Amino acid sequence: MLRIGEQREEHGFDEPLGLLSDCHRRIERFLEILVRVASEFGGQTLSPEAVEAVQRARKYFTEAAPKHTADEEVSLFPRMQAAADERGERCEAIDRLESDHQTATSLHAAADELLGEWVDGGSLAPARGAELREILGRLRDLYAEHIREEDEQLFPLAAKLLSEGQLADVGREMRERRGIAPSAGP
Repeated sequence: MLRIGEQREEHGFDEPLGLLSDCHRRIERFLEILVRVASEFGGQTLSPEAVEAVQRARKYFTEAAPKHTADEEVSLFPRMQAAADERGERCEAIDRLESDHQTATSLHAAADELLGEWVDGGSLAPARGAELREILGRLRDLYAEHIREEDEQLFPLAAKLLSEGQLADVGREMRERRGIAPSAGP
């Protein structure tokens, strides 16, 4: 019921745009777990399996997701905008996507507080359970459009605007952000 899903082979840091898209799949999976738990348990006592699933999702959204946001806002978006500026263009979607990131961060903080209250207290009052479901629904709606725009429009545009060297720099920064050393060559 609460499995996170099959692990598929993912892109490496040498394919940063694909890796960013892989992160989107994780965001979708972890968010769907939270939505399902909130719906199925309705604020009542969680099963041990549900507690574990909620804790894993909370950990993802507090530890890994902010790195994904930084991957985009610190490594990808500025390079894209600079490349567009050189062509006399503007990547208007970037401002909107960064605003989405701020909204998502705020919604995640509110959801995490409620989830912590639920896990620590054993249940949520009906009004608090409804509030959690509403917040998670807003997150799901926000991410549906945000991820679609990035996967279908922004990342293909980045592949056109950025050189191989620039994309390699994005991947290197993503690796460094996670504290992962480059793999040794042959």
